[in-house]
Amino acid sequence: MMTIILFKFNLVCEVTIDGESVGYIANKDEFEEKLNGIINEEEEAKLFTTIKNMPEYKLTLVDKSEQTNEEAILAKLEDESETTYKLYAVTLNGEEKAVLASLEEAEKIVDEMTETYEDDIELDIGITDIITTDKENESSVKVAKADVTEAIEDAVEQKEKEEAEQREIESHTVQGVYLEVTPVSGIITSRFGNRESIRTSGHTGLDIAAPAGTPIKAAADGTVTFSGYSGGYGYVVKMDNGNGVETYYGHCSALYVSAGETVEAGDVIAAVGSTGNSTGNHLHFEVRVNGSVVNPQNYLYNN
Repeated sequence: MMTIILFKFNLVCEVTIDGESVGYIANKDEFEEKLNGIINEEEEAKLFTTIKNMPEYKLTLVDKSEQTNEEAILAKLEDESETTYKLYAVTLNGEEKAVLASLEEAEKIVDEMTETYEDDIELDIGITDIITTDKENESSVKVAKADVTEAIEDAVEQKEKEEAEQREIESHTVQGVYLEVTPVSGIITSRFGNRESIRTSGHTGLDIAAPAGTPIKAAADGTVTFSGYSGGYGYVVKMDNGNGVETYYGHCSALYVSAGETVEAGDVIAAVGSTGNSTGNHLHFEVRVNGSVVNPQNYLYNN
């Protein structure tokens, strides 16, 4: 009877995963050796591999026509395995810019970037550990270095832009007041300090030629202290811009603001004209600091 059984059947191990039969193997020891090879396979940055549902085995007789399928079962277990990696993120100002499998390569990038850019910008560049099961997160060293370089160069460019903007602000600032708007665009026909036949002393401001009716804008935030006719200025707007700074807008053809009004830089306050002591349509723009006239080109029209 036993001879007949062995002739018709094979003694194999049935493999079940999470209670489900997934096939048969001929040799349990050889199968587990291959499975351990998957679990213990060496890989860069790998910490460990786990298999959520380990297989269970049961000896059983199957018809000789039934095929074993060790490789298919191993493939299924490998697909269901999860590998945990330790990676290294290169950070710039706390933000991840590149991820590498090698601490040595991450440190190399940080050292190179610090040495290259430390004179251009104060770098907050460092390395942080990442424990992940997503190996796809790893970049090549070449790409990682490019990513960090690009990020730093962007930061350097932004710093240079901010510094240029600050220099621009400083060049237009008098007594802490930012003269940020040129009142009119046009040709300067008479500069500060000029002595000409129409005046008995040095010119107290700038004359900027522009067509009659051209809108005149406030150079800075302030409060209108005078709006009306005043001798040689003709129709003029005088503004208190704070910190002892005043701006005058003379020879206007029309005035759009009244004394006591608060205006912002860029607001239209008057129109170009040729009233008062004037030989043609232009804006007389004057800047005073604590009552004394200063050259407006120290702050505006200086490009």
